Amino acid sequence: HHRMALPVNNLVVVIPTYKEIDNLKNLLPKIFELPVDVLIVDDASRDGTSELIEKFKSAGQRIEILERSGKLGLGSAYREGFARALGKSYQGIIQMDADGSHRVQDLPKLISAFRSNLDVSLVIGSRWISGGAVENWPKRREILSRGANIYARIMLGLKTRDCTAGYRIYRSTLLEKMDLSNIKSEGYGFQIEMTREAARVGAKIMEVPILFVERELGVSKMSGQIIWEALLKVTQWGISRVFTRRILDK
Repeated sequence: HHRMALPVNNLVVVIPTYKEIDNLKNLLPKIFELPVDVLIVDDASRDGTSELIEKFKSAGQRIEILERSGKLGLGSAYREGFARALGKSYQGIIQMDADGSHRVQDLPKLISAFRSNLDVSLVIGSRWISGGAVENWPKRREILSRGANIYARIMLGLKTRDCTAGYRIYRSTLLEKMDLSNIKSEGYGFQIEMTREAARVGAKIMEVPILFVERELGVSKMSGQIIWEALLKVTQWGISRVFTRRILDK
């Protein structure tokens, strides 16, 4: 058994980016203070992101970049990033947004939950449990997100209160069990679909409260259309769930 093959840190943060260089300049130095590696999955930003990563790398930071040929979407960025990370024998893979909405100061709390609950294979940084909150959000956005989560929870029979949250840690053993090739959603739907798939393979999921801060820099890539598409999918999944159960019960 070669000890050398293991990464120095047994956690890696996977961050998909598309034109987020200003946010990365703030975010990365804070992450480097924690015992984690970083994998940036960049969708051909051409804004200096790859040069910035190379600069950090040559300064000795534990960071890699996976450069993709164009704007291919969040879901596929995570799928590719997870596959790359799974090839490197990390214990856990952290999923995080580049836009500053996921605060680095909440990460030690998520990591500690992950490390101290070995039976838990998915830790979610949750806005909609006691102690969780959002900042800088218009009221209607909050109502839409809470509503979408309640709807998804009921339709899919999930216990998770915030299944659209994108700040999470997966145990590698869980990702290996999950059928990632079958997960087709991008964006908002991707988080729901991943939560549903984790529950399907029997994952124990734990939610830890975080403060989600709406981005200050750059443009939000979340649109109403993405949310409605996700809810349409949830409806389809929910209906097929009821039908499969009926057939199985007979």
